[in-house]
Amino acid sequence: MLTKELIVLDSNAKTKLEVIESLAKLAQQNNKVSDADAFVKAVLAREAEYSTGVGFHIAIPHGKDEAILEPVLLYARVQDVDWQSMDDQPVKAVFMIGVPAQSEGQIHLQILAKLSRSLMKDEFRETLFKAQSKEEVLNLFESLSL
Repeated sequence: MLTKELIVLDSNAKTKLEVIESLAKLAQQNNKVSDADAFVKAVLAREAEYSTGVGFHIAIPHGKDEAILEPVLLYARVQDVDWQSMDDQPVKAVFMIGVPAQSEGQIHLQILAKLSRSLMKDEFRETLFKAQSKEEVLNLFESLSL
């Protein structure tokens, strides 16, 4: 699910909104979403419930909407974005998940579970933060089947 085209290693986004908007536009450019604004709106609605800043400098915003054409996972490495995280630490890595509104089952929960298990491991996070190329990020995630 994660492809080279959906990875940003040098995001210039300074705020949570900028990160979400830039990733939604990237999803639209790659034909995963028909309407980036609708994707942003779905993610922000979920974010309003409680922050998806899960700690360890990681955020996993997600949304479900009719504008999402197929399940999508995007990744951006950012520079210390305030995400109102559970541990009050700035975010350095953002994984944004989108699933179609009419999706069967709980695919976004399955993706969240796989991501969360891996991101809890110090070695995994350190490797992710130090990755120098999109290929390195992809190799790290190959074992997750995302």
